[in-house]
Amino acid sequence: MPPPNCPIRRLQGAPTACMSKRGYHHGNLRQALVDAALDLIRDKGPTGFTLSEAAKQAGVTPAAVYRHFEGREDLIAEAAAQGYGIFADLMEYAYNSGQPSALASFEATGRAYLAFARRYPGHYVAMFESGISINRTPDLARVAQRARGVLEKAAGDLSKHIPAAKRPPPQMVSAHIWALSHGVVELFARASPGTTSPFPPEDLLETGIGIYLRGLGLIPPDI
Repeated sequence: MPPPNCPIRRLQGAPTACMSKRGYHHGNLRQALVDAALDLIRDKGPTGFTLSEAAKQAGVTPAAVYRHFEGREDLIAEAAAQGYGIFADLMEYAYNSGQPSALASFEATGRAYLAFARRYPGHYVAMFESGISINRTPDLARVAQRARGVLEKAAGDLSKHIPAAKRPPPQMVSAHIWALSHGVVELFARASPGTTSPFPPEDLLETGIGIYLRGLGLIPPDI
């Protein structure tokens, strides 16, 4: 079980690992460097720090970094992979929390995206704003696909009753919702300069998903 103060645990009790803040201890240098990089990515962006800064924050010499990572992109890729792991766990928890309702599961996965971005800004930036390809390593590609696969499963469950000839592919539906969720996060949930909304991000996301699903005939229109 995650520690009591784990942010993801506070997200409706989601049972997933918590990336705790900790200094360097013998045998744990790799993770200490990832934790340091996550802080720097959150504060300075993925290109705003050097390996020397990450090493200093982790309390080791710059030379020690190269025992675990070939360069900054390699370090960021590991941060992204760990982020996708947490993200996939949260998405799976959200999906299961909505069962047996296909609609509740689908809506929960959309909200999970917003919750993850808020709780794990360093991971989020490493995953989506660093320019690191999800195909950089087999492990990164695998865990990223696991996260996407949850939303695709939710989309597939929800659209089963649509006649096959008119049914959009689950990958398309999930991609639309992913894009909508990402847009709400980027514009309104992460305090982007100059962007404000009179509505909470959660409300924007919920109503946007509702409009989209009504357009597909997956939920009845408002009367």
